[in-house]
Amino acid sequence: MTTSGDTTRMHRPEVADPFASIPMAEVITHIGVRKTLADTATMARRGLLKFKHTPQHLVDVIVVPVVFTVMFAGIFGGAIAGRVGDYLPLLVPGVMVNVTITSTVVVGMQLREDIDRGVFDRFVSLPISRLAPLSGILVASILRYLLAVSITLGVGIVMGYRPHSVPGVTVAVVLVVFSAFALSWLFALLGVLFTKAAAVQGVSALFLTALGFTSNAFVPTQTMPGWMRPVAEVNPISQLVGAARGLANEGVVNVHVGWALLGSVLLIAILAPLTVRTYLRRL
Repeated sequence: MTTSGDTTRMHRPEVADPFASIPMAEVITHIGVRKTLADTATMARRGLLKFKHTPQHLVDVIVVPVVFTVMFAGIFGGAIAGRVGDYLPLLVPGVMVNVTITSTVVVGMQLREDIDRGVFDRFVSLPISRLAPLSGILVASILRYLLAVSITLGVGIVMGYRPHSVPGVTVAVVLVVFSAFALSWLFALLGVLFTKAAAVQGVSALFLTALGFTSNAFVPTQTMPGWMRPVAEVNPISQLVGAARGLANEGVVNVHVGWALLGSVLLIAILAPLTVRTYLRRL
């Protein structure tokens, strides 16, 4: 015998699923190299737009080259070379390297600030490469390095500096920018490891100040005390400055070029995988 309740359940009309006609989103389980490069370009464009909307981020690569070139030429020019004009071939490549290398600190600071604001948490939820936000910041910073080098050269030329040849200067610019890009991986790693952008800035400033002023960037190593001279001569900044001077002032590829290239390649080979691994673990 069938009860009324059983009859109702047997003849209940089927209700259509309102979401059945909506296509399911495709789940991306693997992102190839081509998409990673495209996403990196997108993130790099984001970084360039940040420079446009907050131009104060470019102060260190626009104002500092002018101040350093004019100030050090006036202070050390007469004491070291007798007059400013003779000091410029020594000074301009040194300022070019020092300012460009120092500007790499901003990579770590921007990375840490984006992480603190939760921007990277939003990127993780997007169908983009997880590596793109990191690599985009690194690529966008190349513009900062080019600005620093170009303004330093421009100020030096206005003051009377005359490079040996355009090809030599071009190669010197490429070498300095490549070395800055290699070093920026170190500060990207610090940006991931440290918990505050101020900590990244403080440690980086101390490290780069000591490295820059114990090099041959502003004065010849022959004028340094006996204990400091060997340190200055093996300083990586001294190698890069020596390479830039040889290329820009004489148009020659000296031994410093090889050391600068080797150091930059080693930095990328060691720090890039370490930074990427640390960054991906902390997302």
